[in-house]
Amino acid sequence: MKVSRVTTGIYGLDKLIEGGFKKNSTNLVAGGPGSGKTIFAIQFLVEGVKKGEPGIYITFEEKKEKLYDDMLSFGWDLAKYEKEKKFVFLEYTPEQVKKILTEGGGLIESVIEKLKITRLVIDSISSFTLLYQDDLMKKEASLALFELIEKWNCTALLVSQAETSQDTIITAALEFEVDGIILVYYTKVKGKRIRAIEILKMRGTKHPNKTFSFEITSKGVAIKTGEVVVF
Repeated sequence: MKVSRVTTGIYGLDKLIEGGFKKNSTNLVAGGPGSGKTIFAIQFLVEGVKKGEPGIYITFEEKKEKLYDDMLSFGWDLAKYEKEKKFVFLEYTPEQVKKILTEGGGLIESVIEKLKITRLVIDSISSFTLLYQDDLMKKEASLALFELIEKWNCTALLVSQAETSQDTIITAALEFEVDGIILVYYTKVKGKRIRAIEILKMRGTKHPNKTFSFEITSKGVAIKTGEVVVF
Protein backbone atom coordinates (compact mmCIF):
# COMPACT_ATOMS: atom_id res chain seq x y z
CA MET A 1 0.00 0.00 0.00
CA LYS A 2 1.34 3.40 -1.01
CA VAL A 3 2.00 5.74 1.92
CA SER A 4 0.47 9.23 1.64
CA ARG A 5 3.11 11.94 2.02
CA VAL A 6 2.85 15.58 3.05
CA THR A 7 5.45 17.84 1.43
CA THR A 8 7.47 19.81 3.97
CA GLY A 9 8.33 22.87 1.87
CA ILE A 10 11.91 22.63 3.17
CA TYR A 11 14.19 22.83 0.12
CA GLY A 12 16.04 19.54 -0.33
CA LEU A 13 14.34 17.68 2.55
CA ASP A 14 11.53 15.86 0.75
CA LYS A 15 13.85 13.94 -1.56
CA LEU A 16 15.71 12.69 1.53
CA ILE A 17 12.53 11.32 3.17
CA GLU A 18 10.65 9.68 0.28
CA GLY A 19 8.62 12.77 -0.62
CA GLY A 20 7.75 14.28 2.77
CA PHE A 21 6.34 13.46 6.20
CA LYS A 22 3.90 10.55 6.41
CA LYS A 23 0.36 11.93 6.43
CA ASN A 24 -1.02 12.40 9.98
CA SER A 25 2.38 11.65 11.54
CA THR A 26 3.83 13.54 14.51
CA ASN A 27 7.35 14.83 13.92
CA LEU A 28 9.83 16.75 16.01
CA VAL A 29 12.46 19.31 15.07
CA ALA A 30 14.99 19.90 17.86
CA GLY A 31 17.90 22.28 18.18
CA GLY A 32 19.61 25.01 20.12
CA PRO A 33 19.07 28.79 20.05
CA GLY A 34 19.41 30.37 16.60
CA SER A 35 19.35 27.04 14.77
CA GLY A 36 16.34 27.94 12.62
CA LYS A 37 13.64 25.77 14.26
CA THR A 38 10.83 28.34 14.10
CA ILE A 39 11.62 29.26 10.47
CA PHE A 40 11.56 25.53 9.66
CA ALA A 41 8.15 25.16 11.36
CA ILE A 42 6.56 28.20 9.67
CA GLN A 43 7.96 27.09 6.30
CA PHE A 44 6.14 23.79 6.78
CA LEU A 45 2.87 25.65 7.41
CA VAL A 46 3.39 28.06 4.48
CA GLU A 47 3.85 25.03 2.21
CA GLY A 48 0.40 23.96 3.37
CA VAL A 49 -1.06 27.39 2.52
CA LYS A 50 0.34 27.01 -1.02
CA LYS A 51 -1.18 23.54 -1.32
CA GLY A 52 -4.61 24.44 0.05
CA GLU A 53 -3.89 22.72 3.37
CA PRO A 54 -4.69 25.17 6.22
CA GLY A 55 -2.36 25.20 9.22
CA ILE A 56 -2.41 26.15 12.89
CA TYR A 57 0.57 27.49 14.85
CA ILE A 58 0.29 27.04 18.63
CA THR A 59 3.01 28.86 20.52
CA PHE A 60 4.00 29.37 24.14
CA GLU A 61 6.85 31.78 23.38
CA GLU A 62 6.50 33.74 20.12
CA LYS A 63 4.67 37.07 20.01
CA LYS A 64 2.32 37.40 17.07
CA GLU A 65 3.35 40.87 15.84
CA LYS A 66 7.08 40.07 15.99
CA LEU A 67 6.69 36.67 14.33
CA TYR A 68 4.56 38.10 11.51
CA ASP A 69 7.08 40.90 10.98
CA ASP A 70 10.08 38.53 11.02
CA MET A 71 8.50 36.15 8.50
CA LEU A 72 7.85 38.92 5.97
CA SER A 73 11.59 38.84 5.19
CA PHE A 74 10.99 35.39 3.62
CA GLY A 75 7.98 36.65 1.65
CA TRP A 76 5.52 34.92 4.01
CA ASP A 77 2.58 37.23 4.74
CA LEU A 78 1.05 35.43 7.72
CA ALA A 79 -1.48 38.23 8.36
CA LYS A 80 -2.79 37.79 4.80
CA TYR A 81 -2.96 34.00 5.18
CA GLU A 82 -4.80 34.49 8.46
CA LYS A 83 -7.43 36.74 6.82
CA GLU A 84 -7.88 34.09 4.12
CA LYS A 85 -8.46 31.51 6.90
CA LYS A 86 -5.48 29.45 5.74
CA PHE A 87 -3.34 30.11 8.82
CA VAL A 88 -4.23 30.35 12.52
CA PHE A 89 -1.98 31.76 15.25
CA LEU A 90 -2.82 30.73 18.82
CA GLU A 91 -0.75 31.94 21.77
CA TYR A 92 -1.22 29.70 24.78
CA THR A 93 0.33 29.30 28.18
CA PRO A 94 1.49 25.71 28.78
CA GLU A 95 -1.10 25.62 31.63
CA GLN A 96 -3.89 26.28 29.10
CA VAL A 97 -2.70 23.35 26.99
CA LYS A 98 -2.66 21.22 30.15
CA LYS A 99 -6.34 22.16 30.58
CA ILE A 100 -7.06 21.25 26.94
CA LEU A 101 -5.65 17.76 27.59
CA THR A 102 -8.06 17.22 30.47
CA GLU A 103 -11.00 18.65 28.49
CA GLY A 104 -10.15 16.75 25.31
CA GLY A 105 -9.57 19.48 22.74
CA GLY A 106 -11.46 22.67 23.54
CA LEU A 107 -10.93 25.75 21.35
CA ILE A 108 -8.11 24.18 19.31
CA GLU A 109 -10.35 21.30 18.27
CA SER A 110 -13.21 23.60 17.23
CA VAL A 111 -10.84 25.75 15.12
CA ILE A 112 -9.35 22.65 13.46
CA GLU A 113 -12.81 21.32 12.59
CA LYS A 114 -14.20 24.66 11.41
CA LEU A 115 -11.26 25.56 9.12
CA LYS A 116 -10.43 21.96 8.12
CA ILE A 117 -6.87 22.32 9.44
CA THR A 118 -4.50 19.56 8.29
CA ARG A 119 -1.11 20.91 9.44
CA LEU A 120 -0.24 21.71 13.04
CA VAL A 121 2.83 23.17 14.77
CA ILE A 122 3.50 23.42 18.52
CA ASP A 123 6.38 25.76 19.40
CA SER A 124 7.79 24.64 21.71
CA ILE A 125 6.95 21.30 23.27
CA SER A 126 9.78 21.86 25.78
CA SER A 127 7.79 24.60 27.58
CA PHE A 128 4.83 22.23 27.87
CA THR A 129 6.84 19.35 29.36
CA LEU A 130 8.37 21.68 31.98
CA LEU A 131 4.94 21.65 33.66
CA TYR A 132 5.56 18.04 34.64
CA GLN A 133 8.42 17.40 37.06
CA ASP A 134 7.88 13.66 37.21
CA ASP A 135 9.14 11.70 34.18
CA LEU A 136 6.13 9.38 34.15
CA MET A 137 3.66 12.30 34.25
CA LYS A 138 5.63 14.03 31.47
CA LYS A 139 5.42 10.91 29.30
CA GLU A 140 1.70 10.44 30.02
CA ALA A 141 0.96 14.09 29.15
CA SER A 142 2.97 13.83 25.92
CA LEU A 143 1.08 10.67 24.93
CA ALA A 144 -2.26 12.37 25.70
CA LEU A 145 -1.23 15.27 23.47
CA PHE A 146 -0.21 12.90 20.65
CA GLU A 147 -3.57 11.10 20.94
CA LEU A 148 -5.36 14.44 20.50
CA ILE A 149 -3.23 15.30 17.45
CA GLU A 150 -4.01 11.89 15.98
CA LYS A 151 -7.73 12.45 16.62
CA TRP A 152 -7.52 15.79 14.81
CA ASN A 153 -6.11 14.07 11.67
CA CYS A 154 -3.27 16.57 11.38
CA THR A 155 0.31 16.16 10.23
CA ALA A 156 2.13 17.70 13.17
CA LEU A 157 5.51 19.29 13.75
CA LEU A 158 6.64 19.83 17.33
CA VAL A 159 9.51 22.21 18.07
CA SER A 160 11.90 21.27 20.88
CA GLN A 161 14.32 23.70 22.50
CA ALA A 162 17.63 22.17 23.47
CA GLU A 163 21.07 23.32 24.49
CA THR A 164 23.72 23.59 21.81
CA SER A 165 25.54 20.36 22.65
CA GLN A 166 24.74 17.48 20.31
CA ASP A 167 24.14 14.95 23.09
CA THR A 168 21.64 17.20 24.88
CA ILE A 169 19.71 17.84 21.67
CA ILE A 170 19.44 14.11 20.99
CA THR A 171 18.35 13.42 24.59
CA ALA A 172 15.67 16.12 24.36
CA ALA A 173 14.41 14.72 21.06
CA LEU A 174 14.21 11.13 22.27
CA GLU A 175 11.93 12.08 25.19
CA PHE A 176 9.00 11.99 22.81
CA GLU A 177 7.32 9.03 21.12
CA VAL A 178 7.25 10.71 17.74
CA ASP A 179 7.27 9.30 14.20
CA GLY A 180 10.12 11.50 13.02
CA ILE A 181 13.02 13.39 14.60
CA ILE A 182 15.03 16.05 12.78
CA LEU A 183 17.97 17.70 14.53
CA VAL A 184 19.18 21.15 13.54
CA TYR A 185 22.58 22.42 14.64
CA TYR A 186 24.09 25.88 14.78
CA THR A 187 27.52 25.09 16.09
CA LYS A 188 31.03 26.47 16.03
CA VAL A 189 33.63 24.54 14.02
CA LYS A 190 37.19 25.95 13.88
CA GLY A 191 35.96 29.36 15.02
CA LYS A 192 33.14 29.58 12.49
CA ARG A 193 29.40 29.02 13.05
CA ILE A 194 27.89 26.42 10.72
CA ARG A 195 24.35 25.15 10.23
CA ALA A 196 23.67 21.43 9.84
CA ILE A 197 20.67 19.12 9.77
CA GLU A 198 20.30 15.42 10.56
CA ILE A 199 17.34 13.08 10.12
CA LEU A 200 17.70 11.00 13.27
CA LYS A 201 14.51 8.99 12.86
CA MET A 202 11.68 8.76 10.33
CA ARG A 203 9.36 5.82 10.96
CA GLY A 204 8.52 3.78 7.85
CA THR A 205 10.80 5.96 5.71
CA LYS A 206 14.18 5.33 4.13
CA HIS A 207 16.52 8.21 4.86
CA PRO A 208 20.28 8.89 4.78
CA ASN A 209 22.34 8.57 7.96
CA LYS A 210 24.31 11.71 7.19
CA THR A 211 24.44 15.24 8.54
CA PHE A 212 23.96 17.83 5.80
CA SER A 213 24.82 21.50 5.62
CA PHE A 214 21.92 23.92 5.32
CA GLU A 215 21.44 27.64 5.04
CA ILE A 216 18.71 30.14 5.80
CA THR A 217 18.07 31.96 2.54
CA SER A 218 15.63 34.71 1.58
CA LYS A 219 13.15 31.91 0.85
CA GLY A 220 13.69 29.94 4.06
CA VAL A 221 15.60 26.81 5.07
CA ALA A 222 17.49 25.16 2.19
CA ILE A 223 19.42 21.90 2.66
CA LYS A 224 22.62 21.38 0.68
CA THR A 225 22.15 17.68 0.00
CA GLY A 226 25.56 17.43 -1.64
CA GLU A 227 27.40 18.87 1.36
CA VAL A 228 27.96 16.42 4.26
CA VAL A 229 29.12 17.96 7.55
CA VAL A 230 31.63 16.22 9.84
CA PHE A 231 31.78 17.59 13.38
